[in-house]
Amino acid sequence: LGDLVEMKKQHPCGSKEFEVIRLGADIKIKCTGCGRIIMLPRSKFQKEAKKIVNL
Repeated sequence: LGDLVEMKKQHPCGSKEFEVIRLGADIKIKCTGCGRIIMLPRSKFQKEAKKIVNL
């Protein structure tokens, strides 16, 4: 929780970094550029996450 993750595809606002705000079967992430919150299934999140920016 609270980790910054870089995704493969960028958000429409132009940011590639997202903050993890919920873990479980679904992952809830928040765009660091515009603040929009997105919920993804864990399988899709694992495919699209490129790297963890900070721990």
